[in-house]
Amino acid sequence: MHDLLIRCSSVGKIMTEPKSKSAGPLSEGAKTYIRSLAAQDIFGVDFEFSSKETEKGILVEDDAIGLLNRVRGLNLSKNGERRKDDWLSGECDLFNAPKRRGHDLKCPWSIQTFPLTSADCEDKLYEWQMRGYMRLWDADEWEVNYALLSTPERLIRYEPSSMHFVDHVPEHLRLTSWTITRDTRLENLMIEKIKAARDYYAEVMYQFDREHPADLAALVAPAFTQVDIPNPTHFATGALLPELF
Repeated sequence: MHDLLIRCSSVGKIMTEPKSKSAGPLSEGAKTYIRSLAAQDIFGVDFEFSSKETEKGILVEDDAIGLLNRVRGLNLSKNGERRKDDWLSGECDLFNAPKRRGHDLKCPWSIQTFPLTSADCEDKLYEWQMRGYMRLWDADEWEVNYALLSTPERLIRYEPSSMHFVDHVPEHLRLTSWTITRDTRLENLMIEKIKAARDYYAEVMYQFDREHPADLAALVAPAFTQVDIPNPTHFATGALLPELF
């Protein structure tokens, strides 16, 4: 079994504390997420899904980078490198190597969801995501930058266009940033949670294998072929699969 790597974008899902110490190091929400990772690995699927919000973010990403560069006097380009270490994997948006400072871009769905101040930006899930990036890129600080861009018209549907068309608004009013500073204590806590997540993941995979043995089909199929179907007592007495019970 491979060592479980947690995506930076998902670290926050395992960082919530359990309701009591007797419950162990992981909350029920964290366990639910880890079981979903096990299911994805078992069946070879990805549970990531798209939404109008995520689709907008993808479509306007280049415009968001341009807005950040112009407002902040930067010259950053999209990062295309995925990094990993023994615990994490991730692909950040932007990294300023000389400044040892990273930038993550979030594109709010509309004016209504645009954070006006840095205090409105604070989000534990995003904080842990940035802490993961800081570890992988050995950065001192990471910014979460909310860039308000006009929504592509085909995504708006029935909402008022006035909430989505923002090109007339000065660019410096359409960027709100929140800075997170690296903290080794919190980083070590993150690693401890990942260790606990690995233990629970291994437990889930072991239980699945135990309840779904590879030779079960081989045991079941011959038993059915040997049964005299006209005699229903086989089903009542359990004679069908005596070796399984």
